[in-house]
This record gives sequence, structure tokens and C-alpha cells, in this order.
Amino acid sequence: MTEKELLKLKRSEMLEIMLAQSQEIDNLRKERDELKEKLADRRIRIEKAGSLAEASLQLTNIFVEAQKAADLYVENIKRSAARKKSVAEVHVNEKAAADRSTTMKSAPDRLTAENRHNREGKDNG
Repeated sequence: MTEKELLKLKRSEMLEIMLAQSQEIDNLRKERDELKEKLADRRIRIEKAGSLAEASLQLTNIFVEAQKAADLYVENIKRSAARKKSVAEVHVNEKAAADRSTTMKSAPDRLTAENRHNREGKDNG
């Protein structure tokens, strides 16, 4: 609308135009505020996404280190079990050798006792 057209308007028409413009301004302010909120929400989401990515990386590193520790623990357990098995085998072998030695030492005594028994039986028979 031109300036001449505005000057020709009646007071009531001017008030209607002003009221319509006021409503339009209110609507535009409301829309602006909503858009600001949406923008803030998106910024927060972007920041959170960055934070989540960083947190995810940190968690991944924690899990990698935990897995390394678990693997080392299992390896140490296996080594310990192997050492204990080896020590047990040595003890078993030493016991078997000692048993064989005892058996070999007592064998002549048994043979002598058997020989005496056999001789006595021949002498009596």
C-alpha cells in the first residue's frame, strides 16, 4: 500500500490493518521462538552425539583393556596349572621309583624266605 492510499483510509480501517499486523507480528515471534527451540535441541543433540561418540570410544578402550587383563589372567592360570601338573608328575615318578626300589630291596628277602620254606618242605617230605 502506498502512502497516499494510507492517508485516504478511515480510522477504523487503519485500526484493522494495525490489528492484523500486530497479530502477524505475534505469529512471527511465536514461530521464531519455536525455531530457536528446535535449533537449540539440534545443537544439544549434536553435542550429545559427539559426547556419545567419545564415551563409546572410551568404553571400547575400557573393554579392550579388560579383555587383555582377562586373557593375561587365563594365561597365568594355565601356566600355574601346567606347573602344578609338572610338580605332581615329578612326585608321582619319585614315588614310583621309591616303590620300585623298596620292592627290589625286599625281593631277595622274599626269595630267601621262599627258598627256606621250599627246603623245609623237601626235608619233611
